[in-house]
Amino acid sequence: MPTRVYLDWNATTPLRPEARAAMVAAFDLIGNPSSVHAEGREARRLVEEARATLAAAVGALPRNVIFTSAGTEANALALSPGLRGPSGRPVERLLVSAVEHASVLAGGRFPGAAIGLIPVTRPGVVDLEHLRAQLKDGPPALVSIMAANNETGALQPVAEAATIVHEAGGLLHVDAIQALGKIPFDIKAVGADLATFSAHKIGGPKGVGALVVAEGIAGLEPVLRGGGQEQSRRAGTENVSGIAGFGAAVRVALQALPEDVERMATLRNHFEKGIRGIAGATIFSEGVKRLPNTVLFTAPGLKAETAVIGFDLEGIAVSSGSACSSGKVQPSHVLSAMGFDPMVAQGAVRLSLGWSTEPDDINRALEAWRKLGNTLLRH
Repeated sequence: MPTRVYLDWNATTPLRPEARAAMVAAFDLIGNPSSVHAEGREARRLVEEARATLAAAVGALPRNVIFTSAGTEANALALSPGLRGPSGRPVERLLVSAVEHASVLAGGRFPGAAIGLIPVTRPGVVDLEHLRAQLKDGPPALVSIMAANNETGALQPVAEAATIVHEAGGLLHVDAIQALGKIPFDIKAVGADLATFSAHKIGGPKGVGALVVAEGIAGLEPVLRGGGQEQSRRAGTENVSGIAGFGAAVRVALQALPEDVERMATLRNHFEKGIRGIAGATIFSEGVKRLPNTVLFTAPGLKAETAVIGFDLEGIAVSSGSACSSGKVQPSHVLSAMGFDPMVAQGAVRLSLGWSTEPDDINRALEAWRKLGNTLLRH
C-alpha cells in the first residue's frame, strides 16, 4: 500500500526531529525548575533557553513570555478584564472578530454582556471601519483579532487594527497560533499588546502554549493560582520537556521560514489550479492575502464529512474545518460570518501543507479529488 499523505497541518503538525531530541534529553532531568539545587537549575536552564528563543522569534523580551498548557489556555489568560496599557486606564469590554478560534469567542473572563463581535467582509477579513465605529462608543476595549484564520488561511490586518485600537485607548490581542512558522510575525512590528502561540502548530509537542505580553502592559490576572511559577502569572510546575521541545521547534521553524513559505505557496497554487476545473470547485478567501499553506474549498452539492472520508479512504488526511470542532455536525462559524449559506459552509474541505509536503502528495490529492468529484457529485 502507498504511504499515507498528511494534509491537515493546521490541525496539528508532526513532531520535528529536533523537538523530539530536545524532549528526550529533558526527560532525563530529575529536577523541578523551581528548585535551587543543581538539578533544579538544569531544568530551569532548559525552560529559560526556550523562553529566550520564543521571545527573540517574535520580537519580545524573555520576561514577557508566559508558558501555558496550550494555545487555548494562553487565549483565556490574555482575555482578562482590567488589563492596562500606557494610558493606565483598564479595559472594561472585549471586542472579538467573528472568525476567531472558539477559545477567543468564549470571551475568557469577560462577562457575556461586555463582549461584542466585529464582523468580517465576504473574503473573511475584519471590517476595520466597523471596528472603528464600535470603539467610538463605550469604555476602553480589549480587541482580539487573529493574525491568520485557521480555516481559510486569510491574513488579518492586525497592524492597521492596532493603530485604530490604540488611538481609541484600547489594547490589541493577536492570536498568532497559525502564523508562527508560516509567515513572519513580530509583536512590535504589528503593534500587538498580547499575542498567543502553540507548540504543536510548528512541530513541537501537543500540550504547550505561550502568551507573550508587550512591555508596559499591566493588570494581567492569572487563571491558575498557586505557586509563583511564570513570575506568578501562571501557577503550576512547568512542563520542562514540552517547553524544551517548543523552543527547539521554534528555532528550526524560523530558520526554514523563507524556504518553506515559497515551497508551500507553490504547492498550494498547484493544487488550486488543479481543482478549479474539477466539479466547479470554489476557493474561499481566494482574493485576499492568505497563509501559504492553506486552501479551503467546496463544490456544488459537496458534503464535507463525505469528502473527508473519501480522501481518507484514498490514503489522504484532510479536514472539514477546525479540528477543535470535529465531530460537531454544524456549519463552519467562519464561513457563516463571511455570509455564506449554511449548505455551502457544510461542504467546505480544508487542505493544509507543511515542511515535508512533496509535489507527489499534491498530485495524489488532485487525483483523489478527481475520483471524488466523479462519484460524490453525480446528479
